[in-house]
Amino acid sequence: MSSVFFPAEWHPQSGVQLTWPHANTDWFNILDEVTQCYVTIAKEILKREKLLIICPEEDEVLKYFSKEEQKRLIVSELKSNDTWARDHGAISVFVNNKPTILDFKFNAWGLKFASNLDNQLTRALHDMDIFQPEVEYVSHLNFVLEGGSIESDGKGTILTTSECLTSPNRNQPMTLEDIEAFLKKVFGAHRILFIDHGYLAGDDTDNHVDTLARFCDEQTIAYVKCKDENDEHFDELKMMEAELKKFTTFDGKPYKLIPLPMADAVFEEGYRLPATYANFLIINGAVLMPAYDSPKDEEAKKQLQKAFPDREIIGIDCRPLIKQHGSLHCVTMQFPKGFL
Repeated sequence: MSSVFFPAEWHPQSGVQLTWPHANTDWFNILDEVTQCYVTIAKEILKREKLLIICPEEDEVLKYFSKEEQKRLIVSELKSNDTWARDHGAISVFVNNKPTILDFKFNAWGLKFASNLDNQLTRALHDMDIFQPEVEYVSHLNFVLEGGSIESDGKGTILTTSECLTSPNRNQPMTLEDIEAFLKKVFGAHRILFIDHGYLAGDDTDNHVDTLARFCDEQTIAYVKCKDENDEHFDELKMMEAELKKFTTFDGKPYKLIPLPMADAVFEEGYRLPATYANFLIINGAVLMPAYDSPKDEEAKKQLQKAFPDREIIGIDCRPLIKQHGSLHCVTMQFPKGFL
């Protein structure tokens, strides 16, 4: 019987994947603006670990990086529909201690958008020998799963939302119980914590957990808290908070809960965008935090420093990213040590 270890995001990393914006993505009308955001994210990652960039043309990426930065850069020329690496990227596990990438079906959050090219990227990267020789590939293309929908504590616990995993056009007619059994088998999980409440206006993902609540260590969850009773999110996020208070750690203790401020409302053409401070990325020695040019940025940074006292908290202006209804964690996918 195989043993599966699903590492937490704070597990030592070999690198991070970005899928670069280009003219054939939905970024075409703000391409310069969003590219600068990607460059900023990329440079922070390159200070600490390798960076894998998927793009149509290598030269269009290399021009942003110094010769020294390029030593840690891996560029793979592949076509993509869009740039949400968290959701079309491979999910990394260790099967019997062997590094293994799991390739799940990506159908653009329940057939909302085109995803034919994105869904081929993980297999293509493995076939191109981008990963270390010992990394194995396992196809789960019969099951729809996005990386942003699950959180691991590295101790056999998965945190997720019932709304996403049971949404239409993903894995129906599977029941929540069927999905729970599948996740336990594939990820070697002992338990699945399902959040039934909480959402963000403007979110296309059907409530990805990485927009709402995040493991910071085995005992700690950071989550979005709304204090404004007039905000449309107030009731749902209050109920989510109550759920989190009832959850216990793998050894039966209440979680240490660290509230993150509800980001100031940002609107585009009359629609609210899903700005959230929960969409941070943990990397070696640091946490990259989405910022929105708001006084709340500093409050969120202080709260995350409580969760990560030994890591540098780095704010990155992600106002361009939320224009396409995602943020910093959504555009990245980390690989543990031994993969790149």
